[in-house]
This record gives sequence, structure tokens and C-alpha cells, in this order.
Amino acid sequence: MIEVNYVGRFALCALAIWRIAHLLARENGPWDTVAHLRATLGSGVLGRLMDCFSSLSFVISLPLAIWMSSSFMGFLVLWLALSAAACLLERAMHGWQRRHNISPMSTSYLDKVISGV
Repeated sequence: MIEVNYVGRFALCALAIWRIAHLLARENGPWDTVAHLRATLGSGVLGRLMDCFSSLSFVISLPLAIWMSSSFMGFLVLWLALSAAACLLERAMHGWQRRHNISPMSTSYLDKVISGV
């Protein structure tokens, strides 16, 4: 296997965090599994977590920060940096979609309930 350098690993981890957090917070998932999970969790702490991209990225980045770090201080910095990178990607994609008049392919279950769809 080809060894990926540290910057490359950071970028791949940030993309993975963004993808997972985006799936959980903004999409319904295959066969609406994520939407059903979100509905099952309801309006409790875990249900609200599922609708907050920033919180999800913070939680999801934890194991990857542990994997990438070699010291406690490095872990703390990586944890925050990976989550921040995922949040920046989410904001960039949201802005790009708005500028190009592209509506999201699917919205969260909560958005559908609020809009009455």
C-alpha cells in the first residue's frame, strides 16, 4: 500500500468526516434509513445532534483525531482542526449550491416535517 503523507491523511480524514456528517445531518440515506433513524431519535439530545452538522463533525472527528495523533496536545489540535475543516467544506458547498441555484438532492427529515412535505 502507498504511504500517504500527513497532509494527505488530514485531507482524507476531513473529507470523510464531511461526508459522514453530511449524510447524517442533511440526507435521508439509502432507503430513507437515516431519515427513519432521525425520526426514531426524535427531539431528544441524539435527535438534535443528528440535525446539527457542526456537532456531528465534532463527534465524528474524535476517532480520526485519535488515530492521527501522537501526543495529547496533537490530539486536541487535530480534533478541532478536523472538525473545522469539515465545517468549512460544508459552508463552501452550501455557498456554491446557492450561487449556482442548485437545491439539495434531499433534505433532512426535520426540514420536510416543518415544510409539510
